[in-house]
Amino acid sequence: MGEMRIAIAGAGSVGRSIATELAGSGHDVLLIDRDTRAIGVDDLPQVEWLLADACELTTLEDARLDDFDVVIAASSDDKVNLVVSLLAKNEFGVDRVIARINDPDNEWLFNESWGVDLAVSPPRLIADLVEGAPEEDPDQEGSLPPLPGAEIAESVLHAESPFAGGPESALTEALPEGVALVAVVGPGGVRPPDPGRALSVGDTVVFLAEPEALSTLEALMAPPDEDL
Repeated sequence: MGEMRIAIAGAGSVGRSIATELAGSGHDVLLIDRDTRAIGVDDLPQVEWLLADACELTTLEDARLDDFDVVIAASSDDKVNLVVSLLAKNEFGVDRVIARINDPDNEWLFNESWGVDLAVSPPRLIADLVEGAPEEDPDQEGSLPPLPGAEIAESVLHAESPFAGGPESALTEALPEGVALVAVVGPGGVRPPDPGRALSVGDTVVFLAEPEALSTLEALMAPPDEDL
């Protein structure tokens, strides 16, 4: 896959983590947020920044959103993510629109009617890991599209893990190509990726991985004495 232009609405921990991963892979990334506290040019110098409200049509016009290949609505507010998705698809004709779902009760809204090509719900991902993903009718109205070419993998950090006690960024930097960290489950519950936070022994780290990268990921996360 060649270099893409990707706009991300929402510069919280999730949006910034996504931007870091994509910019590190050589893509042209723009982060949009109206909160001055979220702007961190020094932290992510390889990313473009736009201090503005992503729900405003004029903001997206200023960003020239029609020049982007992908838009990711990654804010912590589902209403914002729906509006951004709708504008990106209907007003600017963006080919690929990906939206974050914060409240599982809102999943039924995140479909093509709102301009969403792919919806990702971290709470749902974790629930599926715990309970087992239910079978879904792909023709059922409001059902979420599958994640093409990706599988969910999880690993519990053991005492000998080189990543336990260190910053989350050390783990993400060591991940093989085709793997992305999507959530961490610890004593405080489920949280999105945050490169600056420390990982602890017993934390469960959840990944999205391409099938061909799973064996490399398993080797990376396995205890030293485990025979793979």
